[in-house]
Amino acid sequence: MLPSLLLSLREGLEAALVIGIVLGAVRKFNRAQLSSIVWAGSLVAGAASVATALVLNFLGASLEGSSEMIFEGATFFLAAAVLTWMIFWMSRQSRTIKGELEAGVRRATSQSGKGGLFFLAFISVLREGVELALFLTASALATNLHQTIMGALLGLAGATLLGWALFSTTLRLDLQRFFQITGALLILFAAGLVASSVHEFIELGWVPSIVAHVWNLNSILSENSTVGQILKTLFGYNAQPSLTEALAYIAYFAAIGFGLRRAAASLSAMKAQAH
Repeated sequence: MLPSLLLSLREGLEAALVIGIVLGAVRKFNRAQLSSIVWAGSLVAGAASVATALVLNFLGASLEGSSEMIFEGATFFLAAAVLTWMIFWMSRQSRTIKGELEAGVRRATSQSGKGGLFFLAFISVLREGVELALFLTASALATNLHQTIMGALLGLAGATLLGWALFSTTLRLDLQRFFQITGALLILFAAGLVASSVHEFIELGWVPSIVAHVWNLNSILSENSTVGQILKTLFGYNAQPSLTEALAYIAYFAAIGFGLRRAAASLSAMKAQAH
């Protein structure tokens, strides 16, 4: 439940912020009568995202044997890749997203009217929704569908409440810190997805295990214990991983650490040039 709650809270809040910024821009440009178009585009995007999640889960449930393992391995890997991209994208765009969305609203209302504004809201929310559909599918495969749905509903409810509070009250949330903390947790979650993907491909015989079990920690922290199950659900904990799984886990952290350092250096260089 916790991974789906965290993912839904983060993605839901991003979607809420996008909707709030677009609605604010519409009012700022004295086109408040177009607010219903923004809501229509957002709702259609939400419906499309739900349909995507249903199709993905139906496909996963309908497969058996090697086809099921291929689907699960590919879903885990794709979810980890998109999750990683999302973390890097937010770290780069968080400071400029408001200005870009407002510019998009200005273009949409001046050039293509209602259709352009509908499309802007639709695409902006659809990106978050499809990402969330993919993540929830991976979460459901790693845990179970019931826990995933419960976590998603709680996360979306929390995101809706936070979004409303941010735009309708005097609440001030440190969004940069919020995204930093959730980003760190999602990196751990993504690393677990990579290791789970490699595990499925080892089971298929596509990837060698090199060493079947590098260590066995079941006597210290069993996967079947309460803490073990929580860690497995959140971070892909495996008490007796193969060498390939362990290397994949370590390689992911090394790659994302290198990427984040380069992104930080690039941002510092841009700030220096601006001044």
